[in-house]
Amino acid sequence: MINNSLVLGIDLGTSGLRIAIINTKKKILYTSSKKYFSGLEIWEDWLFCLQNLIKEIPKELKKKLIACSVAGTSGTLLACKYSGEPLGKALPYFLSYNEYSDSISKLFKKDCAGSSPSGSVARALKLLDLYGHNIILRHQADWISGWLQNNWEYGEEGNNLRMGWEISKNSWPETFYNLNWFKCLPKIISSGQTMGTICSHKANELNLPRNLKIIAGTTDSNAGVLATFPSIHDGITILGSTIVIKKFNQRPLSGKGISNHKLLGNWLCGGASNAGASILLDFFNLEYIDELSKQINPINSSGIDLLPLSKKGERFPIDDPSLEPKLNPRPVSDALYLHAILEGLAKIEARGWQKLYKLGAELPRQIITIGGGGKKHCLEENKRKRNRNPNKNL
Repeated sequence: MINNSLVLGIDLGTSGLRIAIINTKKKILYTSSKKYFSGLEIWEDWLFCLQNLIKEIPKELKKKLIACSVAGTSGTLLACKYSGEPLGKALPYFLSYNEYSDSISKLFKKDCAGSSPSGSVARALKLLDLYGHNIILRHQADWISGWLQNNWEYGEEGNNLRMGWEISKNSWPETFYNLNWFKCLPKIISSGQTMGTICSHKANELNLPRNLKIIAGTTDSNAGVLATFPSIHDGITILGSTIVIKKFNQRPLSGKGISNHKLLGNWLCGGASNAGASILLDFFNLEYIDELSKQINPINSSGIDLLPLSKKGERFPIDDPSLEPKLNPRPVSDALYLHAILEGLAKIEARGWQKLYKLGAELPRQIITIGGGGKKHCLEENKRKRNRNPNKNL
């Protein structure tokens, strides 16, 4: 790789898409983002944002690109024709299907990311009921990578953990090979491996180099972890639309809602809550949040116990598709209500670290918080909770 070679990163999140271009020294030279118009489940939004963002990249940067990699929300699943053409809306990662619990339990011998009704297997069974078995099932990042190549044959390992892929064994569970829908699943390759080269039509359409390599990426939260360059003792909280916590560990952890990725030669273990910073926008706009935050003293407690889920169902630290939000009582003071919501989010994060600790992970010596929700008012609440005894019930 020569010094002026550049790499394009594409990150598909819950609320929008971001791209970044880096050089061989990992310096960011260009970044841009765009919100989805309709929502995560609309694949046309993914493409519209991607096409427009790439077309806006300066020509002098485009011509130096040698590779491209895609990260996406782990678990957002799309049913397609064999040609890659979507058959309908995607099923977002936060949707659970309790009606498939019995079928799922027969496929897994132990708890893992795919064994929960909130995993991708449940969404796969829903899509199979809707469209039949003559389809392919692809997660968000894998579908976009396939679109760039005009080849949807492959899937990246990390994006398929929630479908049941076992990284430690480099295989699907034994029970999968006898499934009548096994052919719907992708061929799995490791993160960092070359998937192929951009197809000539897409290269012309986007004015990208014809020899641009498409590299298997990872999940959106893993991409965030990589960007922090953490040590083995650091914990990472990705505070976006949802709360994701991750930490490197010497061995994989076992439990519902727990993901075990292999990254940089180590096990990266963690879990993702359905709760997150998006709940704030259900009640306040950004300007009002900033104004109210100035009235909050994070040292004091609000005295209000909330469970700030946007809708029914939780994945981690509790795996319960029937768990109901608790957003009342709402006080007269908006500042106090915001205070209580932030406390609720901080408690979920703290319980997440406690859950990982109980499963065998070391407690982090420091926690690095990243993500669009990582504003000062959120960070202060999280910091206050972290300073408590990690073994104490909150």
